[in-house]
Formats: sequence, structure tokens, C-alpha cells
Amino acid sequence: MTEIVLKTLHVSSLIVWIGGMVFAHFFLRPSLAVLEPPQRLALMTAVLGRFFRVVTLAAPLAWLSGAGLIGQAAQAVEATGGRLQLPLYWHLMAGGGTVMLGVYAWIRLVPYRALLAAVGSGNLPAGAAALARVRGAVAFNLALGTAIVLIALLRWPA
Repeated sequence: MTEIVLKTLHVSSLIVWIGGMVFAHFFLRPSLAVLEPPQRLALMTAVLGRFFRVVTLAAPLAWLSGAGLIGQAAQAVEATGGRLQLPLYWHLMAGGGTVMLGVYAWIRLVPYRALLAAVGSGNLPAGAAALARVRGAVAFNLALGTAIVLIALLRWPA
């Protein structure tokens, strides 16, 4: 039962996190071209604020539930007197997820704070530069998250 709960939390958190990045990067951002730059920055700041509040819960939950699943595997092996040897793809998922969590923390603490400050002070060039840093880091996390999902689905390398 615990494994089902952990897997559900893990996959649900990843759907929110990765799905939100897909929506923002491929649908919302290109659609903002119809707005003037001040409106674009204001809207993206508001949308990112709402998204980041949810990801601040979902990202650590994805990491913790993944760690919980590894812990359960370790307990199961230990109960039989064996030694846990995780497949390489588990290491890649755990390492990639840790990198994604670090990148998200950086986004939230550095360029997003700069975006908030720039928009708050009406400094459009600084806001656009901060938003570009957010966008670049989100694109990196989206690519890494997609690769991790593919590794998980293909169980590669075994």
C-alpha cells in the first residue's frame, strides 16, 4: 500500500511540475506576443508566482517520494539478507531529479526574485533579462525532466 501511495505522489508531482513547464514554455509564452511588453511581464510574473507556489510543494514531494521508493526497495532487500544494488537508471533518475530540484531553487531564489524586483520598480529591461534567465533555466529543467521520464519508461540503462 505504501508503495502505491509513494508512486502516486511521485507521478502526480511530476505531472504538475513537468506539465506546468510544458504549458508555460510552449503555449503561454508564445501566446504573449499579442501583449505589449509591460503587460507581458506583469502577466508572466503573476503566472509564474502561482506556478512556483505549487512547484515549491510538488518538486520536493517528487524528490522525497522517489527517495521513499528507494528506501522501500532497500528495506525489502535487507529483509531477505541481501545487499541493495540499484539499477543504473535509478541512479540517473535520482541524480537528475536532484539537479532539477537545485535548478528550481536557483530559479526561485535568483532570477525570479530579480523579476519581481524589476517589475515592481517598473524596470522593463531588467525584468525582461530576468525573465529570459527564468525561461532558460526552465527549458533546461524541462529537457532534463523529459529525459528522466524517458529513462524511467525505457528503464534504460538497466
